[in-house]
Amino acid sequence: MKSNFILEVCDLRILFKGEKQWNLAVDGLDFKVSRGETLGIVGESGSGKSVSCMALIGLLSANSSRVTGEILFHELNDSTTTLNHLTTKQIRHYRGAELAMIFQEPMTSLNPVYTCGEQVAETIRLHRNVSKEVARKQTINLFDEVQLPDPPYIFGAYPHQLSGGQKQRVMIAMALSCDPQILIADEPTTALDVTVQKTILDLLKKLQAERGMSMIFVSHDLGIIADIADSVLVMYRGKMVEQGPASQVFARPLHPYTKGLLACRPVNNQGLKKLPVIADFMEVLADGTVIEKADSIAQVKASLAFQPGEKEMRTERIYDAAPLLVIENLSKWYPRPGGWFKPATQPLKAIDDINFTVFAGETLGLVGESGSGKTTLGRSLLRLIEPNAGKIIYQHQDLIKLDRPAMRAMRRKMQIIFQDPYSSLNPRQTIGDTILEPMKVFGLKENDTQRRKWVYELLERVNLQADHFNRYPHEFSGGQRQRIGIARTLALEPEFIICDESVSALDVSVQAQILNLLISLREEFNLTYIFISHDLSVVRFIADRIIVLNQGKIEEIGTPETIYTNPSSEYTRKLINAIPGR
Repeated sequence: MKSNFILEVCDLRILFKGEKQWNLAVDGLDFKVSRGETLGIVGESGSGKSVSCMALIGLLSANSSRVTGEILFHELNDSTTTLNHLTTKQIRHYRGAELAMIFQEPMTSLNPVYTCGEQVAETIRLHRNVSKEVARKQTINLFDEVQLPDPPYIFGAYPHQLSGGQKQRVMIAMALSCDPQILIADEPTTALDVTVQKTILDLLKKLQAERGMSMIFVSHDLGIIADIADSVLVMYRGKMVEQGPASQVFARPLHPYTKGLLACRPVNNQGLKKLPVIADFMEVLADGTVIEKADSIAQVKASLAFQPGEKEMRTERIYDAAPLLVIENLSKWYPRPGGWFKPATQPLKAIDDINFTVFAGETLGLVGESGSGKTTLGRSLLRLIEPNAGKIIYQHQDLIKLDRPAMRAMRRKMQIIFQDPYSSLNPRQTIGDTILEPMKVFGLKENDTQRRKWVYELLERVNLQADHFNRYPHEFSGGQRQRIGIARTLALEPEFIICDESVSALDVSVQAQILNLLISLREEFNLTYIFISHDLSVVRFIADRIIVLNQGKIEEIGTPETIYTNPSSEYTRKLINAIPGR
């Protein structure tokens, strides 16, 4: 009898080899995927989502991992194959041809020394035994199907020559090249702008409908899962904690972890002083037992809401004072070199004649797609990039006119939190020394004993521990590394901080914790922020005002409520419409 399911996973357990023992990463996972269905697997980093998907197509090392249970693939000829019982050679027949995978980071999945077309064509030739010319034609047709511009050009282009969204489309084309029955998409939009993310999600839904594929879509963001999945499986610490139709899980979540994931998203969380977090809904005891702390999402949100008049008092306090920072006609452009026989073209205007003000204690949101000029503007304000024209007046002083020593001294007051905390931390330096070093440079505190005491206080303040002082960056999670970056920024006791995409790469649950931390620190230390992001829902939650930036120019400035509910710009409307689960 022909099965209605194309894939069944029964009692899946995955163990990884440690120094002294085997560690359980996935514990007794069960799920089924129907033909033509999209199953969404959701959970935080470390929940076991990705390793479970890698086990489905035999990508885990036999030397360092153990996979038990059954992964049953029901073929079109009514036969059933247990995938995890196949040899390495046998599983290659199914990998790519029957089950294909789109990985999270396309730049690390594509070989930088081969053209994009060569890499897709190689997959076709490997599984279909066709000539180079036939593989080339099929590749170009695939590039056209995934809506890449100028497919013949993309065929000969190298990965570094494409944008993030284009590289992800190449990966989709590669996954579809052998017409698989199941497509596994592992966080395929995490690193992308919300607008590019929406186009990729729409493309995947379109291709699935046209090809009749089943899909397993992995994400930490329930908003994305809500947009694309028919059914949902929620994972926590290697176990399935909730499963069911997407409409049911989103409307009536049963497990406190699912409630926490739904509640912590910035979308629709306006009117709250802080975002709900997982810890508001559950407590995990030492033996792993989960204790539910709140009956409903509404109950938690009510405890975090602004009191009547509280938000208005804050607004009045901020905007009754003189501006802290005034930007006048600021511009930064980059030359575009010509070729051997053609002159240089017009320069690229990364930021073009920009004017705005920032008030003490304010959080000014700066939102736009990649390439809009957000990061260039942020770094120009600190003169990490030298502007070509304009004024940056901070506390009545034009920073453009300061010489190098004076500007260096000014940077004690003006700091930045970078997007990627790992690349901005020295891997050879303990986090304690990383936070201590800028204090030594600027001569803060009387001696090292006092400096170390301040570092301990900062670590505790960002919800780390004082005994983390002697650990190295690689020993921490992404969210913890971002807390270290925040502690380093606070070490100099600044007044003004630029947060450059400081939560964009984090799980939504960790993102909520960092946003809450930034709000607490803003009130405690009387900080002023410029908060840069491509995600308007995040900026809407944390910002007092928002600037929408597009191709180096300001599209509009206004309050979050005005911009979100009544945008004056078509570009802003496009950003709002791209927010998943809106």
